[in-house]
Amino acid sequence: IEGNAKLLTFCGGDGIGDKDLFVGLLTGPLRWEFEKIVKWAGSNGFKGLEVPVAPRGGHIDVERVLKGEGGKVRNMLKENGVAISSLAFYSGSILASKEEQNFFRRAVEACSALDVDVMCTIAGIMPGKDKREALRGEFAQVFGQLADHAKANGTKIAMENWYATLLQGLDHFKLAIEGVPNKALGFNFDPSHLFWQQIDYVEAVHRFRDRIFHTHAKDAEILGFRLREVGVLDEGWWRYRIPGRGSINWQAYVTALKEIGYDYVLSIEHEDPFFGPEPGFLDGKRFLESVIY
Repeated sequence: IEGNAKLLTFCGGDGIGDKDLFVGLLTGPLRWEFEKIVKWAGSNGFKGLEVPVAPRGGHIDVERVLKGEGGKVRNMLKENGVAISSLAFYSGSILASKEEQNFFRRAVEACSALDVDVMCTIAGIMPGKDKREALRGEFAQVFGQLADHAKANGTKIAMENWYATLLQGLDHFKLAIEGVPNKALGFNFDPSHLFWQQIDYVEAVHRFRDRIFHTHAKDAEILGFRLREVGVLDEGWWRYRIPGRGSINWQAYVTALKEIGYDYVLSIEHEDPFFGPEPGFLDGKRFLESVIY
């Protein structure tokens, strides 16, 4: 993907550039100080960190970075052979909150200060409103402005396709990029949300090849006994798993990513109820490295 040169250079010959795909993790489940997370990730061979930020919290303080502490963070990462694949602000109320929109702009500026090319987020949640209508209206207005700001700061916005947000199916993907044609806006592609909906996640990779800036590595498991009881309109018949513990065809998914030229992170998003944070991340890493070629 175009634009990852800063991250590759930052990590040097022993870092991210060793493979065209590399394994990272979303740091949220690790309830530690950021320095401890960086050291643990580096010592266990993770190459990228997707780091949550928030107006009042997060693993990195955006305002402190913008006040000059970015160099300290970059040095810590370099010493441990790790890089930040993205900062991440996952809030469903971003479309309605001016405060959150302003914070998002500051987080984009922090990405630039940290030499991070991608800012991850979600497309927003608007209960009671038709998703297609919202994508043509509030979404296009808000994210059009945010994408302009990201482009001006040399950063790309990657929206996770979580089904509860405006990005439920591929028709929603299409409306999002039609409403915001700025190529600084794209996807943090998560196959698990498409898989259980029976949407072809491999075809989706090819269809939106130019707008996949980041990926979540999360598996999904269908509970057939539960599905036969409650039907598809109810919930509880699928659950998220560590990669390799569900039913996603990771060989096919990785091949599709390679076919479109994606050369960035597989960021493990840990929502598996059967693993603690560290064992789950390590189990997912072992599996993903077995299918990267």
